[in-house]
Amino acid sequence: MTITASESLSAGPAPLQETAAPVKLWLCPNDALPPAIAGVLASHWLDEREHKTAARFLFERDRRQYLVAHTLVRRALALEAGLAEAELVIWRSSRGRPFLQPLAGGLPRGGDHLDFNLSHAGGYSLLGIVRSQRIGVDVEGLAREARALETILTTFTPEEQQWVAGAPPGRQHDRRVLRLWTLKEAYSKARGLGLGLPFDEFSFSLADDRGVLAFRPPADDLAGRWRFLELEPVPDVLAAVAVPADDDAAPQLELHHGFPWGRSTPHIIALPEPVGAAYA
Repeated sequence: MTITASESLSAGPAPLQETAAPVKLWLCPNDALPPAIAGVLASHWLDEREHKTAARFLFERDRRQYLVAHTLVRRALALEAGLAEAELVIWRSSRGRPFLQPLAGGLPRGGDHLDFNLSHAGGYSLLGIVRSQRIGVDVEGLAREARALETILTTFTPEEQQWVAGAPPGRQHDRRVLRLWTLKEAYSKARGLGLGLPFDEFSFSLADDRGVLAFRPPADDLAGRWRFLELEPVPDVLAAVAVPADDDAAPQLELHHGFPWGRSTPHIIALPEPVGAAYA
């Protein structure tokens, strides 16, 4: 499923289903947080490791992207967990995937688990949060160099490469490459494997306009049932979300725009039906 910027603005919010905890998604442009404010928030909220990482960037635009992305993570997680931003302890797996340190007594706002995933590119940060299972997200701008797109294409399966080749050169071709790339990134990040999972070991079959028609998981994915959502939240910015499908209810996604100063009214999207081994 794809949602355009005009659809995001014109469609009104729908009531949440009580039977399915929503996936929460935040899309934040860098200019939603002025550099001076981002610097002040980061000085109070980020931990020692994050400060060291921010200091290593050579270019100010990259440093700004990092600060916006990581203050976004801490602010959104604080709203969900009921903790102060600086109190959040973020650990990393052996493969570098960040996760929130569990609390023995559970979270102040309920539950004992929050999983999150972050992606940033082209001046945008995308953050996904769920209260159960795992989530993977990816965001990419269409303005990519042709050489980079050709390199990306070589990582796909032969069937996916053939599907891309069926599009006219130019914008349609580039869009097909990045649709597949964002989906593959989102899935591998949800698995906690990142680029450690070869992208030619699993494949997607996509509709020409929008939507995942079929998914062939890699051999080591024992569940193999996933829900995938494609988004174009603003023009020429493509995003993908991957969450495991472990129940019969179709969960909803809350899409928020901007920096989460408060609890804004989100756009509600129903996640598509599962695809994968059990649905081939």
